[in-house]
Amino acid sequence: MATEALRAENPESIEALSREAESLKTRLAEEKAKLNDVDSCVIGQRLESLQNFNIKPRRTLKGHQGKVLCMDWSSDKRHIVSSSQDGKMLIWDAHTTNKEHAITMPTTWVMACSYGPSGSVVACGGLDNKCTLYPVNMDEDPATKKKAVATHTSYLSCCSFTSSDHQILTGSGDSTCALWDVESAQLIQSFHGHAGDVMSIDLSPTETGNIFVSGGCDKVAMVWDMRTGDCVQVFDGHESDINSVKFYPSGDAFATGSDDATCRLFDLRADREVNCYKKDSIIFGCNAVDFSMSGRILFGGYNDYTVNVWDALKGTRITILYCHDNRVSCLGVSPDGTSLCTGSWDYTLRAKPLLFLLTAIKLIQDFSVGHVIAYISKIEDRRKQLSGDD
Repeated sequence: MATEALRAENPESIEALSREAESLKTRLAEEKAKLNDVDSCVIGQRLESLQNFNIKPRRTLKGHQGKVLCMDWSSDKRHIVSSSQDGKMLIWDAHTTNKEHAITMPTTWVMACSYGPSGSVVACGGLDNKCTLYPVNMDEDPATKKKAVATHTSYLSCCSFTSSDHQILTGSGDSTCALWDVESAQLIQSFHGHAGDVMSIDLSPTETGNIFVSGGCDKVAMVWDMRTGDCVQVFDGHESDINSVKFYPSGDAFATGSDDATCRLFDLRADREVNCYKKDSIIFGCNAVDFSMSGRILFGGYNDYTVNVWDALKGTRITILYCHDNRVSCLGVSPDGTSLCTGSWDYTLRAKPLLFLLTAIKLIQDFSVGHVIAYISKIEDRRKQLSGDD
């Protein structure tokens, strides 16, 4: 009503502003089009295809009595924290498959867990609407030292520490993200903009680390400035909920996994989607995504019990991993790039070696101008070196 009244009182001014807005939109589209010179998959055709790609689970982590919902690697590259529907959070030694800590939460459906950068603290939360921290470097029961540091008005869907143990970022079903001070348990900054539940967050791996990306049930991914609380970029294109977001190792792009059965790659500099990973035979949603250390490979965990392995540049599927008996709900590559861990609704986690990828591919990319410079090492020499063959 107010808009109609204003239009009636100042018809010429409103029309002039509308024309100016349309003109600005057109100019913005033209500027963005200058950067949209080519998709990464077109440039990627110049690269050699990845072949003889064989990943087999080496270790199975058994102990949960419910669906595994989330997992995260410790910075020591050895320990894993996982949370599940049974209300338990477990700390694993991925090398021995032993459980080092078992923490019972006050609620079921513990949907979020995260290791602190120091490796001495873990955070988790779920239907209790809270993010709770537990120290794990002591011999005593971590539950006796727990501390609630964040509270939302709906379930906690994701959490991630910043560059230190002193601040933690959370995402929630209340459509917001929030940055908290761990020591005081006070809110530092809140982030409003999503029109649906926030399902996933990831912090930029760049040195400044001042931005993060979030994805949610409103089908969009949003990039935020943690210093101001402002949304600086919005990316759309998905046709259903975004379940997972993950930054590319360089920090210049990020991947998303969605219920629309696709994964997509968005470039921050080009301000657009530069690749879409899909096949007609894939009809189930993607719950989790992560990159290999080089960024050449994208792993996606799907509802059809599989992990699809994509060539991030070519946009083609390299192989399929059949490693679970129910949907793959979470996955993550270890900080040193040597292992992939997957978690599933079949109550288990499985660790798979990725050693042969460490020096096989080294890439420098610039999606915005369409240049991809690749250096491909001698894979056979590396394999012989690792195996000790002459």
